[in-house]
Amino acid sequence: MANKPFYITTPIYYPSDKLHIGHAYCTSLADTIARYKRLAGNDVFFLTGSDEHGQKIQRKAVELGISPKEYVDKIVASFKNLWEKLSISNDDFIRTTDQRHREVVQTIFQKIYDQGDIYKSAYEGLYCTPCETFWLERQLVDGKCPDCGRAVETVQEESYFFRMSKYQDKLLAYIEENPDFIQPVSRRNEMINFIKGGLEDLCVSRTTFDWGIPVPFDTKHVVYVWFDALVNYITAAGYLDNKNKFDKYWPADVHLVGKEIVRFHSIIWPVILMALGLEIPKMVYGHGWLVVEGDKMSKSKGNVIDPIALIDEFGADAIRYFLLREITLGNDGNFSRDALIQRINADLANDLGNLLHRTINMINRFCGGVITASSATEPIDEELIKLVKATATDYERLMDNFDLNSTIKSIWALISRANKYIDETGPWALAKDAAKKERLNTVLYNLAEVLRIVAILISPFMPNTSPRIWQQLGLSYNTKTIKLSDAQHWGLLPVETKVATPEPIFPRIEEKEQVPVLEVKPEPKVVVPETPEVTIEDFAKLDLRVVRVLAAEKVEKADKLLKLTVDLGSEQRTIVSGIAKHYLPDELVGKDVVMIVNLKPAKIRGIESRGMVLAASSGDLLKVVTAEGMPSGSKVK
Repeated sequence: MANKPFYITTPIYYPSDKLHIGHAYCTSLADTIARYKRLAGNDVFFLTGSDEHGQKIQRKAVELGISPKEYVDKIVASFKNLWEKLSISNDDFIRTTDQRHREVVQTIFQKIYDQGDIYKSAYEGLYCTPCETFWLERQLVDGKCPDCGRAVETVQEESYFFRMSKYQDKLLAYIEENPDFIQPVSRRNEMINFIKGGLEDLCVSRTTFDWGIPVPFDTKHVVYVWFDALVNYITAAGYLDNKNKFDKYWPADVHLVGKEIVRFHSIIWPVILMALGLEIPKMVYGHGWLVVEGDKMSKSKGNVIDPIALIDEFGADAIRYFLLREITLGNDGNFSRDALIQRINADLANDLGNLLHRTINMINRFCGGVITASSATEPIDEELIKLVKATATDYERLMDNFDLNSTIKSIWALISRANKYIDETGPWALAKDAAKKERLNTVLYNLAEVLRIVAILISPFMPNTSPRIWQQLGLSYNTKTIKLSDAQHWGLLPVETKVATPEPIFPRIEEKEQVPVLEVKPEPKVVVPETPEVTIEDFAKLDLRVVRVLAAEKVEKADKLLKLTVDLGSEQRTIVSGIAKHYLPDELVGKDVVMIVNLKPAKIRGIESRGMVLAASSGDLLKVVTAEGMPSGSKVK
């Protein structure tokens, strides 16, 4: 429904240390959903922020000899810098040190106290300072915090308690009656079991430190950090200061959080709202952890990934694409530099980048740079158009279900089909026959129209790439006016549009092995062995042509060999090449390489190889010879 309100939040991040790739992952997830909802016509409110109070912050600031506010200000600035680099489109950034938030926390604390749901008592128990969490002894694992595995402290102090136990049955009934409230299902089952184990009244104030929001009626107490933090979602929605805004956006449509804090959001937070008489958010979605090379990130292991450095090296859209493509929402996902580079090379450079570059290049070469339409269509065109429409329809369904990973796969299946469409229709061959000009125009229009639509579909995931694609198509991309329906209708690309000069949007990354230098020695003189001279007639005997790699796979029980299927333009061939130690199979698919076509066939590991791919080598370095953008079958002279 157009203009329907949609409210999405990230957790408010705790500024206790440096940024890591997990911050980028969660916020990119939320941003992608928010951008999709805007594209679909929703009135979106997207909130992120920082959770700045608590004992851990105060202790860290004391260690550094600065005030807690000075400490958090610096880290909050780094959050905002990261969001800017990632093109995060949040509508608000809330800080729990904001005056507006302080007023809301004190107001609702007073209200819940006045109705008898907060009472004073003495607390003696176990507390995990890093997690800012109270625990019962029976909840510990080997005597340590069950969440982070670190030691807990015995705490004795006068405290105020929130009657969580009063709302246990009501909360359990709500969760069971609203199966979508906690997602995925595995998290929901965990929370149901936790509640059935019995809810204890929650300690909601502290007196042993003062970095927090004072309890309004007893200022020697500060409000417990989790009670304070969770309230941010209604502060930003206008609970006290903007009734119209609050009525529009509350309850939130989805709180997107890490799985380790689902319990706070699906148990403590709903009970606070029940005590206030407010509606409960529609969904709490607990995403998985990002692990590095199969191991959870931690400072002690030295495997914390700095997202700023990654963005500076590879670009924000490449990082966003990798995180959202590689990880299924709700599951843990693995991050590795090698996997990132493979995705960039295979998906972004070879598939999307190659489709754009070839299309724009052919429009410039064969049509004077002008997109011209034709009404003539063939079955292959109808098949492509049908896939485009199906992809746009599936896109909406998948995105509404937050199935971002499957959405990307669906879009890339369309991109792969469009690349294959080029090879099947052969625009370079059509361009040689004046009688086929109309057919050529149709093929190139279809390719440009696919790219126009693909750019819209990927815009929530890769917001900086879509305008670059449209610019090369000769179009102006305006996020405020472009709608999802523009991708659901074929044929909106204006004819007589003048395309730009093709430019690579994702240059291929060639990783060089880093070898430590232990000692500098004079390089030995390289003696190049003499080779016999050849005549032009000798060279003419070699039939060198450009071929496109359609498929590649490793040869069984052969570490050095790859089996390649290549398109020669007029036919397809199978060749065996000894380059497996230098290229992964996926890295070669879609590449335009140079091959000796008239080499005598040979049987290698039982496979008939009809040709040889040319490659250049120097020491351990080897690269295949490419002729990107050249039609399959082009003669190398």
